[in-house]
Amino acid sequence: MKSRSGRRARKKRRKKRGEAVNVTLSHEASFVALRRWLKQRGFSSKCLIPASFTDTGRGLMATQPIEANELVISLPERCLLTTSSVLKSYMGEYIKRWKPPVSPLIALCSFLIAERYYGDTAEWSPYIKVLPKSYTCPVYFSNDIMDLLPLDVRKKAVTQKEQFEELYCSSLPFFLSLQPIFTQPVEVVFTQDAVRWAWCSVNTRTVYMEHAQSDFLSLEKDVFALAPYLDLLNHCPEVQVHAGFNELSRCYEIRSVRGCKKFQQAFICYGPHDNQRLFLEYGFVASGNQHSVVYIELGTLKLCLNEADRQLQQKLLFLKDNDFLRNLTFGVDGPSWRLMTALRLLSLKPEQYSFWKSILLGAPVSQDREEWCILKAQVLCQHLCDDSSNALARIAQLKEGADGARLEQLCLVESLRREEREILECSKQVLRNLLPQSSP
Repeated sequence: MKSRSGRRARKKRRKKRGEAVNVTLSHEASFVALRRWLKQRGFSSKCLIPASFTDTGRGLMATQPIEANELVISLPERCLLTTSSVLKSYMGEYIKRWKPPVSPLIALCSFLIAERYYGDTAEWSPYIKVLPKSYTCPVYFSNDIMDLLPLDVRKKAVTQKEQFEELYCSSLPFFLSLQPIFTQPVEVVFTQDAVRWAWCSVNTRTVYMEHAQSDFLSLEKDVFALAPYLDLLNHCPEVQVHAGFNELSRCYEIRSVRGCKKFQQAFICYGPHDNQRLFLEYGFVASGNQHSVVYIELGTLKLCLNEADRQLQQKLLFLKDNDFLRNLTFGVDGPSWRLMTALRLLSLKPEQYSFWKSILLGAPVSQDREEWCILKAQVLCQHLCDDSSNALARIAQLKEGADGARLEQLCLVESLRREEREILECSKQVLRNLLPQSSP
């Protein structure tokens, strides 16, 4: 007898099997208002609707097949929020007379905060209302969660937080100059949390679009454009698209290279970024990211070196001068060529000084030196594995009782650490296979 179970039962079965369950969001009031507002500005989309996906959260779902090389979305210039939009707004006169000029980033951040403050009366209110209320970028992380990040990412995340705090403090005088626009004190409107939200909105949701240099803004490159609706498209490392502003149609267009099936999520690709970069710049990690690697810091590299080597500092300086102390990595296919090349140079004996340059050009070393390099790579790999396992154990403890944003942050770091451990386990196997097998 044919099953008569409904849509809800089918969704439950798919969820139980671990399949992605898509729930349309197009009926929600905020998205109805956004689509109506965009239609007034010349944009409509019948082939893409907002939906919630179990694996990525909010995104856009194809309601019909999208063919290869077909236009996925075409957003008119009127729908793009740029510094030009800000300069033409009620905030424009304040930006134009401020000296020294503010950066394009601060101009956009200030406008987003002001529009959020004005609520329903704001011109861009339908867009502001669908923006995330907070983000999972490192600037939101507490120190104890930051400490759980891999060392290389942690250093960059700490730098990011410091740069944001410096930007906030240096921008306070300009924020205060905007007081006539608000009935409440500026200090209440432009809190650090409000600026953090706006900063993340601009940094994670804008598309790249070059603009002519404005006399009223700083000399920093102006390449930001907030793109309502289009910014719901999520990143997928395997997807290929052609994206950019079409000067003829005056629209920002995205064209799919391979197409998309009906009722599947439509994706774009931000570029060949590993998950550490995606985490730092956008606040997420992509599962099955073929670009992901594990980075080795100089401090970690030194753990496997002989401090008694009188040439050690000279070797490290030589590697630094030749740009061989960065991008040293482990991948699923083992240690990178750069890492093994650096180790080969570090393995050389004092009398082999004349071979330094040739090693960086790919010259081989003796069998015993090559085995030394493999063994040292194993030491590095095991050290990073242990660090990852310790971090995962600590994350499991902190997740107990955690909820809301804190739990979301912990889960994100956990994903990053799990991927790291998987990569290192693959590298360990590759390194074992590189060592000569002992005779039975």
